[in-house]
Amino acid sequence: MDNQGRVCVQVSPGICGFNCMVYAQKIDKHAVSVSIKRSECKQIHKLAQTVTRLSIQDLFKALTKNPVFVNAEKAGCHPTCSVPTAILKAAEAVLGMALTSDVMIEFEP
Repeated sequence: MDNQGRVCVQVSPGICGFNCMVYAQKIDKHAVSVSIKRSECKQIHKLAQTVTRLSIQDLFKALTKNPVFVNAEKAGCHPTCSVPTAILKAAEAVLGMALTSDVMIEFEP
């Protein structure tokens, strides 16, 4: 996290090659603003338009009610897209609810 209360997460979602940057900016102790940059994926562009602010309560909602995942589905994101999870991880980190630590899914040979 930088000294302006912002977290940046680089996402390399896999075979699609549509890398992006997720930014979470602390608004106050209960909310963050979210922006997604540098993606060539049209579904992620749609998601970025609808997920611009998250409350601390949003972070704890079940998957079927979580605004990030609900809007990812509406945007047509692939079910295994890692961008929605990256959004939530960035929001948690900027609110001080999680340490910044890399997440990885790696296939064994």
